[in-house]
Amino acid sequence: MKEIISSMRRTPYQTTSAFLVLFFTLFLSLILFASFSFLNGMLSYLETRPQVTAYFKPQTPESEIFKVRDELNKSGKILSIKYISQKEAFQIYKDMNKDNPLLLEMVSADILPPSLEIYAKNPVYLPQIAEFLKKQGGIDEVQFQKDILDRLLTFTSILRKSGLIFFLYLLLMSIIVLTTTTLFKIALKKDEIELLRLVGASNWYIRRPFLTEGVLLASAASVFSFIIVLGGFFYLSPFMNSYLRGVAHLSLNFGTYTFPVWPLNWTFFGTVFFLSLVFGWIISIISTLLATRKYLKV
Repeated sequence: MKEIISSMRRTPYQTTSAFLVLFFTLFLSLILFASFSFLNGMLSYLETRPQVTAYFKPQTPESEIFKVRDELNKSGKILSIKYISQKEAFQIYKDMNKDNPLLLEMVSADILPPSLEIYAKNPVYLPQIAEFLKKQGGIDEVQFQKDILDRLLTFTSILRKSGLIFFLYLLLMSIIVLTTTTLFKIALKKDEIELLRLVGASNWYIRRPFLTEGVLLASAASVFSFIIVLGGFFYLSPFMNSYLRGVAHLSLNFGTYTFPVWPLNWTFFGTVFFLSLVFGWIISIISTLLATRKYLKV
């Protein structure tokens, strides 16, 4: 460890440059990961909000409505179905028009249609559900906002692809800059490295100080960047509570595993820090291996 600290002191500008590159890379990566976690969690939440509403004819027996409901549930495409009876529809109508007595006098529960509000597990199922409902007897109208759904799916796809492209760009840029910085440090120790090779030192022995230094710098950069991002979350917490009011929770789904994003929790913060730390190590190790390859002829 003393040798590593001494090496850092002998090359202060290169060490500072490497630290700053790692810091800004991990800082931006943390912001990117946290932002996209919330955005993807919000998009996953919103993807279940578009619905198909099926309005039945007023005199349709409830048994027929329940039959349609049960068939939809068996399809495996339904997240939830809410049945709105004529009485419930009338109550909703009264709440919406409570300030207009004239409209209330003109409508009774008997003329309002019962309906099914259908929420799909995935928005791509909604057109199929709408087509199924249109073929059923007793249904007067099927409301399906296809344009809104298409825009939502397009926006989701663009957002995820752009995030991946930016992340790959950030990774490539960081490796190039860190490799160049490490090459400068190696050049300053060229004579020392040649001497070590003459006395029979292995490639691993020569690489080890550079790898250790890179891992230490990555760890420090990860800690500092995480502290700043964590402080930013707590500072923005009142705004987030107000903005996300009414949203019980946000999460990312990875197969059978659900990763909680909102409300803020230490599982989320711990995962973010761990990923940042590992990402910093990977960048440092790859950059060091690339930089030392030229001199060790591996």
